[in-house]
Amino acid sequence: MYETIIVEKFDNYKIIYLNRPNVFNAMNMKMIEELITEFEISKLDKVCYPIIITGVGDKAFSAGADIDEMRFDIPQDVLEKTKRWVYLFKLIETISQPVIAAVNGYAPAGGTELSLACDYVITNQKSKFGLAEINIGVMPGAGAIVRITKWLGRARAKEILMTGKMISAEQAYEWGLSNELLEVGYDNVLERAKEVAQEFSGKSLRALGAIKKSVNVAEEIPYNTAIDLIMRDFSLLFDTPDQREGMSAFVEKRKPLFAKN
Repeated sequence: MYETIIVEKFDNYKIIYLNRPNVFNAMNMKMIEELITEFEISKLDKVCYPIIITGVGDKAFSAGADIDEMRFDIPQDVLEKTKRWVYLFKLIETISQPVIAAVNGYAPAGGTELSLACDYVITNQKSKFGLAEINIGVMPGAGAIVRITKWLGRARAKEILMTGKMISAEQAYEWGLSNELLEVGYDNVLERAKEVAQEFSGKSLRALGAIKKSVNVAEEIPYNTAIDLIMRDFSLLFDTPDQREGMSAFVEKRKPLFAKN
């Protein structure tokens, strides 16, 4: 079905592989459009799966944008292309399913931007991040500057963006850009991502989606507005079978069995 990505569905999760290993899984516009298509399918899927994103091979998650494809673009061309990147990242951020990045190697520039849009990021000692666009005469254009500044503050954001230096897996973990740094000897990020996906799949995906939305919105809107919105979404969960099953299971001292749709 796709030329630049591979999709595998399992009982409790889905894996999307970035599949251009000959160019370190660099993302051309074909890949961006195929990712958009797959996430739009996932958004409408009647059966909800936690989604894992990783790269084919053991060298790179993604080297970022395919520079060869865009080096002769004029401003209007790159603006239209960047709108699609931004749409993809917003789709990942707003889809109800948890999205897990299994960062298996280098993830500079657009690879870092992609990881920043995900909900849970798993790394190993080989993982490297960076927003090195300054080194090719431009800057990140698909939202990373906003996300990095909000999460890390001005000083750290300017350090990352203006020096273009690579960020080690240790630094990324310490700074809060990843959730897990696997120990030496247990460096298979995909296997760990599968474990996390299995854990998420055992919870209420409706509630997970509501939490994801609430955390993302809490960063964007005024405090009192966020409190009111979260209060409303909390109350709406009491009109779902997951709430009834979860609370009944708690009272009955058993494991809940949440629906997948």
